[in-house]
Amino acid sequence: MSILKFLGLEKKKEGRSQGSSDIETLRKIVSELDQLEPERARYIASFAYLLSRVAHSDLDISDEEVSEMERIVQQIGGLPEEQAVIVVQMAKTRETLFGSTENYLVTREFERLASREQKLALIECLFAVSAADDSVSTVEDNEIRQIAEEVHLDRESYTSIKATFRDHLAVLGKK
Repeated sequence: MSILKFLGLEKKKEGRSQGSSDIETLRKIVSELDQLEPERARYIASFAYLLSRVAHSDLDISDEEVSEMERIVQQIGGLPEEQAVIVVQMAKTRETLFGSTENYLVTREFERLASREQKLALIECLFAVSAADDSVSTVEDNEIRQIAEEVHLDRESYTSIKATFRDHLAVLGKK
């Protein structure tokens, strides 16, 4: 299954516009993404979706949060910057449009695919995205806690990671 199909964004066959190098570049990047091994593509897609889920939990995805998501997806997914940008944009769009119906399904898929270490890394990355605008809101914190529970991480692990971001917690009067 392609990453585009997983995210529900598979392109339909239609006529090409002539002379658009931007569209050709985009098609090339998407084609490269489509060549990823299916399990890896599903892991990267679900990881990016969960980053978007937390960023959008306060109904505002800041430019800082988007930049942090792109950096994380590039690093965790081992993707070139152009591919990471596309993956984050697709995940952001999908979460914004269908989040309320797909949140649990995507989280369950991530839980199935990820090792304990990858789940811990996810929680740390979720806090990093939330803190990108210098404040982890209570809504974002609650969403991260919910995801930690859905991927079956113990409260101690969640609390330990959260403590490393205490300077950004809005509940403690930070920003």
